[in-house]
Amino acid sequence: MLFGTTAWATSVSVVGLFKDKAIVSIDGGKPRTLSVGQTMGGVKLLAADSDSASFDVDGKRRTLGMGQSFSGGTSNGDRQSVSLTADVRGHFTAAGSLNGYPVSFMVDTGATSIAISADEARRMGLDYRAGQAVAVGTAAGVMPAWRVKFNTVKVGSITVNQVEGMVVESGLSMPLLGMSFLNRMEMRRDGQTMTLIQRY
Repeated sequence: MLFGTTAWATSVSVVGLFKDKAIVSIDGGKPRTLSVGQTMGGVKLLAADSDSASFDVDGKRRTLGMGQSFSGGTSNGDRQSVSLTADVRGHFTAAGSLNGYPVSFMVDTGATSIAISADEARRMGLDYRAGQAVAVGTAAGVMPAWRVKFNTVKVGSITVNQVEGMVVESGLSMPLLGMSFLNRMEMRRDGQTMTLIQRY
């Protein structure tokens, strides 16, 4: 008997974590509680504690922290998409990577480009001072910054190459996913869920 791939969830967002239980939103639906071993919408909870939850999604193991999302499948034709769920303050965060280095982004449509702190850049081994020096306004005032280009930026199943970025000396608590990445996406907002669909 053949089953269509429609049985598989295209996105899983973690909205609550407990020992052996996780509260998840599947495909942007109403949050539901899953216990270890339980399956819903093609998503099986393998393990959970207060820090993270591990799922079996379409035969692959995925581990997500609080507020993180995973998007699989190709519900938008061949274009990749990722669904994000707002945290309690209404901010959207996304697990991803810069040049293969894992980071957690905060989606910021007010930022012209991806922005990371100098500490983060040093941890990644990025020679940011070779970039163009500029001054940027942050919540902490005007700070020295450097324009850089990231070879690869990954968010969920979306990968974008050669993305403009900024390394800010200080005053940045979390990497910002700015418009240099978001301009390449179709952004859909539905209440507490934001879906990014890769345009090209």
